[in-house]
Amino acid sequence: MTPNRLNITPELSASVAAKTAQVAALLSEIAEDWSPAVFANSLGAEDMVLTDLIVKNQLPIEIFSLDTGRLPLETYDLMAEVQKHYGLKLKIYFPQASAVENYVRDHGINAFYDSVALRKACCHIRKVEPLRRALAGKRAWITGLRAEQAATRGNLAVHEADESNGLEKFNPLADWREKEIWTYIQHNGVPYNALHDKFYPSIGCAPCTRAITLGEDIRSGRWWWETPESKECGLHVKA
Repeated sequence: MTPNRLNITPELSASVAAKTAQVAALLSEIAEDWSPAVFANSLGAEDMVLTDLIVKNQLPIEIFSLDTGRLPLETYDLMAEVQKHYGLKLKIYFPQASAVENYVRDHGINAFYDSVALRKACCHIRKVEPLRRALAGKRAWITGLRAEQAATRGNLAVHEADESNGLEKFNPLADWREKEIWTYIQHNGVPYNALHDKFYPSIGCAPCTRAITLGEDIRSGRWWWETPESKECGLHVKA
């Protein structure tokens, strides 16, 4: 689905309104009961919905993003648009320069294409380690994960213990459908990544993301040379 193909019916609008109220209430509860809590904004469509709700409700939840060093230009453009639209300066975490240098020196600039192990090693350096720094000292973190996004997320819970990082994890949009995400975005004028209009439903690093064709699974454009069961970067893998 792309934004310009969305057919918003009264039933869809009503569903989104009800779910929006539930998510807003949950975010308020997290801010009150699990402070300090943070929101990991990957700048995908789901995360822009949560950004909009956190900012509009003036919740004391820090919003951060991970800059892997290989993001698409359109993602950087959205970072700038977020600041302009919301007056929000995202806290950005970068990978450790020495770790990136060692990886490239030992394996090559695009070694992630060579094996799943090397791809996951790259993701660990560019995403997992920076995330751990971002979560240090926090009691809870919030994500934009949805159950229907991937085979690895079918049993996604709204609230779960993150044993890997030693804190609570909340997925407020776990039961949202893709068309509900886009209905919220359309109704509320939420900025989003321009790549979504070019058939990129799931956006990560530029070398590991491609457009999909109509009817393909929404995660088929991520690490397309791998099987669906391995398509996680390590941020959301349970211990």
